Amino acid sequence: MCGITGILQTPHASRSADLAAIGPMTARLRHRGPDADGFWSDRDAGVAFGHRRLSIIDLSDAGRQPMLSSDGRFVITFNGEIYNYKPLRQELEGAGKRFTGNSDTEVLLALIEKWGLEKALQRCNGMFAIGLWDRRNRTLHLARDRMGKKPLYVARTSNAVVFASELKAIAAFPDFHQEIDPGAVAEFLSRGWLPEDQCIWRGVFKIPPGGALSIRAEDLSVCRDAAALQERARSWWSLADVAQAGRAALATADDQQLVSQACDLLKAAVADRMVADVPVGLFLSGGIDSSTVVALMQAQSARPVRTFTIGFGERAFDETANAAAVARHLGTSHTELRLTSADARAVIPELPTIWDEPFADESQIPTLLLSRLARQDVTVALSGDGGDECFGGYSRHVLSARLAPLLNSNRSIRTMAASGVALLGRGMRESVVETLRLPGWLQRMTHGDRINRLADLIGSNDVGEMYRRSTRLSELQLTRTQAGSEPDSIPPLNDLLSDFIVRDMLGYLPSDILVKLDRASMATSLEARCPLLDHRVVEFSWALPNSAKVRHGQGKWLLRQVLGRYLPRHLFERPKQGFDVPIGSWLKGPLRSWASDLLSESRLRNQHLLDVSRVQECWLQHLSGRRDFSRPLWAVLMLQSWLDSAVTSGPSRTAGVMEPAQ
Repeated sequence: MCGITGILQTPHASRSADLAAIGPMTARLRHRGPDADGFWSDRDAGVAFGHRRLSIIDLSDAGRQPMLSSDGRFVITFNGEIYNYKPLRQELEGAGKRFTGNSDTEVLLALIEKWGLEKALQRCNGMFAIGLWDRRNRTLHLARDRMGKKPLYVARTSNAVVFASELKAIAAFPDFHQEIDPGAVAEFLSRGWLPEDQCIWRGVFKIPPGGALSIRAEDLSVCRDAAALQERARSWWSLADVAQAGRAALATADDQQLVSQACDLLKAAVADRMVADVPVGLFLSGGIDSSTVVALMQAQSARPVRTFTIGFGERAFDETANAAAVARHLGTSHTELRLTSADARAVIPELPTIWDEPFADESQIPTLLLSRLARQDVTVALSGDGGDECFGGYSRHVLSARLAPLLNSNRSIRTMAASGVALLGRGMRESVVETLRLPGWLQRMTHGDRINRLADLIGSNDVGEMYRRSTRLSELQLTRTQAGSEPDSIPPLNDLLSDFIVRDMLGYLPSDILVKLDRASMATSLEARCPLLDHRVVEFSWALPNSAKVRHGQGKWLLRQVLGRYLPRHLFERPKQGFDVPIGSWLKGPLRSWASDLLSESRLRNQHLLDVSRVQECWLQHLSGRRDFSRPLWAVLMLQSWLDSAVTSGPSRTAGVMEPAQ
């Protein structure tokens, strides 16, 4: 795992000064690769690459980057891992290819020499972000892995295109000027994260998951802004196509056959991710996803697997006992750290600089602390991320399966149902629940603001609106700019559960879950791997019937059956908890002064970004206990903290940062 940077100048740009910026750009990514740095440039072509190395495979100098292909045609700066590089290498050696080292990067270059970039990537199983320079055709190729595990930002300045693993490296390029996109602020406050097709800074975009972009210096006379470059991005692998193909050809195997197929596939995915020349461990929460991964790891390991868990003093947010029970049963070498609320809150000032863009998934805090704990003993850690998306584990998945007949019904019927649900005022709820003896899952929906969200969901006009309402942070519009609609690339799958899952995989997964994992782990120079997001597992999951995902009111039915082969069910059959922290109570207590300062009326008015009266109302209602606005407030606070970081982190970050919204 590494950090990558690059510059491609316009034909008439000044070569010396701007190409020299590759050094400061790369230096800002030292946390992603503390073991070595490397540089390559061609002044005549106006191109430069930088690389920060975290040594995982082939720790010798033979694995250093940027790396040239054996024929000298290609130069690569590569961030990631190719898990199947050994069989690919054997195939190439059988055809007469000779290698000088043992790295997966050298194998990837040999594949590109033989097949070209896209065919090479299609043969690779891995996670990656790539900058590739074709010296013969003077073309820059940028590409990203299928699921978007590794980040790749691209900026168009007046005299160059620059790319990097993180925005902080792009900000070091002297010709880059930072200006906030108010539309991106609106999207962030609506979701708590920024979607793949948006960036907080104007003039910057992300290569999409499974995407590639090829540009020559001459193209920059036509592509004068980031939007024009972004339109040129193409797909070398499409999740939308995989989803549609899977739903069109559902698996016909019986339950036991599906369980056996899933077990074999997951076991192979885990084994691939255990390969490293450095110590490997696992994040263990005690939930179904991480427990499945560690069970499959331990079944294939000759020694106890290293597992890591952190817990908090608040009992409702502590899963250490569950994780410890799983670890004892499997015989792992388990490390547990219990933290106070003060320990967790101490990292909050670091969050804006670690995540670069505003990011408001509060589980970023324990994920960062867990990464720091694991890095003391290992350099690679596997995680259970992706299980919810592949196997239907979120409450919205279970709810969509339960309510599908109603939500797919006539619009007028849904409107009547929504009105009926909305009439369940707070004073009526307890008596109605008791009188009707509603099932447990529906009783839980009546607590807090969930009943309002349920009414909102039922009254939606279409699937996209249903999904957006089910996942938004709040019904409040906290910014003066309206959040946008979902992209046109989302395929209609014609069943509600699949329609929700494909939106999770295209949006929430790469933009929230994987951003959280990448930034938290790489801030500590730790490589995180996700076997449940192996593309073979993803493709398998889309061919599963819905009953293999949600059954008897529970999500992840198939994954539960796999785990049941390794663990007794009492160790994992319990309500989903999540990796949360008690932000709501903190905001009323120890974080109140910090939050009050960031949410002050004068500060908000000077920024010209937010609806001041709405934010103030939200804050006062939360403090009074009338409503729990912890999630939208955390988003506002993360935006405010990020703005402070952007303003105070040096001259290169201040240009245009407080540009008012129009």
